[in-house]
Amino acid sequence: MIPDVLRNLPTQIRLWIAPNIRNFLGDRQPRLWILSLFIGIAVTFAAIVFRELIGIIQIPWLKDSSEQVITAARNTPWYFIFLAPVLGGLVVGILLQTLMPQRRTLSVADVIEARALTGRKLGLREGLYSAVITVISLGSGASAGREGPVIHLGATLANHAARRSGLPEWSKRTLLGAGVAAAISASFNAPIAGVLFAHEVILGHFALRSFVPIVIASSGAAIISRRWFGEVAAFTIPEYSVTSYWEFPGFALLGLVAAIVAIAFQFSLFSGDYLARKVTMPLWFRPVLGGIAVGGMGVFLPQILGVGYEATDLALQGRLPLILMLVLIVAKTLATSITLASRFGGGVFSPALYLGAMTGGAYGIIAAGVFPELASSPALYSILGMGAVAGAVLGAPISTTLIVFELTGGYDLSIALLLTVAIAHGINQAIHGHSYFHWQLEMRGLFVQAGPHRAVVSNARVMDFMTTIKPDEQPEPFDADAGMPCLHPTDTLDTALRTFDSGGHPRLPVVDEIGGTTVIGWAEQVKALEYFNKRLIDASEEEHC
Repeated sequence: MIPDVLRNLPTQIRLWIAPNIRNFLGDRQPRLWILSLFIGIAVTFAAIVFRELIGIIQIPWLKDSSEQVITAARNTPWYFIFLAPVLGGLVVGILLQTLMPQRRTLSVADVIEARALTGRKLGLREGLYSAVITVISLGSGASAGREGPVIHLGATLANHAARRSGLPEWSKRTLLGAGVAAAISASFNAPIAGVLFAHEVILGHFALRSFVPIVIASSGAAIISRRWFGEVAAFTIPEYSVTSYWEFPGFALLGLVAAIVAIAFQFSLFSGDYLARKVTMPLWFRPVLGGIAVGGMGVFLPQILGVGYEATDLALQGRLPLILMLVLIVAKTLATSITLASRFGGGVFSPALYLGAMTGGAYGIIAAGVFPELASSPALYSILGMGAVAGAVLGAPISTTLIVFELTGGYDLSIALLLTVAIAHGINQAIHGHSYFHWQLEMRGLFVQAGPHRAVVSNARVMDFMTTIKPDEQPEPFDADAGMPCLHPTDTLDTALRTFDSGGHPRLPVVDEIGGTTVIGWAEQVKALEYFNKRLIDASEEEHC
């Protein structure tokens, strides 16, 4: 005799599982997973080509395609070192003027903007042009990073695939994150950090349904990248250990020093960009002028040229003297600011790691001189400084911590690294208020940090919720002298809500942009509020599902 509980068990299991399967298939998640894998593979090959092309561009002037720029520069005539950024700047300037509508290369901030603005596209052609210009920039010695441009390239390829997928909007943003995760994983050989960076910086949330596709893309990228470049971490790390728990106040103080360096670096970037906007000159000449400055510095300090991985590696190994590291902190800050202000292509990821390694290395030498019996090896301090400065600049303390773990293979320093990164990030937020990427977005009027409500009212337009007059209806003339306010299709939702509220109007005419004399539709306050609420609900569901 079978008990009723056991007899009904299959039915209960079916009733429990069936709705979950229907939701899984209804969200078209199998297609999302498969597409994430293909995106991860495509982005990885694009990142490999990007990296190899930088080396090819280096060959004519350095006779070397590796990242050992300092070593190669020792055997290179000084005039080659000076002329390479100048001639590269000339090519970059011509390409910017002829190929890029934005008159600049594209970056991580553009990816965040595309995620924040529903329906915003990352143009495939502009993305590829931007990547080519960045390859020429970095290959000719411009002082910037390669990871930011690779992230944008990966996001562009993902966005191009997502637009043709027929998937819901949240899935398209997830695919954007998958492209970013694959780019980080392929560039740094850091799949875990790629996943967290995509969630922390790009998506701005840790929704579980986005986790699996992003992991699939990042894992696929890591496998292919390791087959191509090998299993080794990006930097060679010597033996290190935490000598004593009494060092932790010193680690906290390093966080403060790293925050000062990060803030100074960001203000240098902002100032350089501000001054460049004030100077009137032909666009094609800006990179040439920047190349003269960077090339002149590179003749005396070849450590500032290019991505700077060899110099970072030397700092991590404790092979640079104190004075040189202090000089390189200032020189790299100026060189990167000049590079980006003069419209060379590149990012701030590698320079932030570079500055952090120099800061930590210099701090370690000073600490060892003051407390020789307590201080750990300079390598440990360089690793901590690298994470602290990068985390503060990028506004990504969690993923930056994981990036440093995976770059160095060093999980033994977890407590010290978390403490240093947290203090540097907190002080940067207290003084500066935002990351470098968010500063770039705020310059465009996009305030991502303020929350989804601010993004919706600032970026939604009247055309998104207005009722358009039907083609067979006669357009009504609009009399501006009658005292009735009006809206335009491109007015923001914020403008519309304020206009409704100030005059107590439940319904307002929407007039044409050019003449402003013809009513082309009507905007209702109720529909505006409904649209606003729907966008907020969609954002909440995406972040918590």
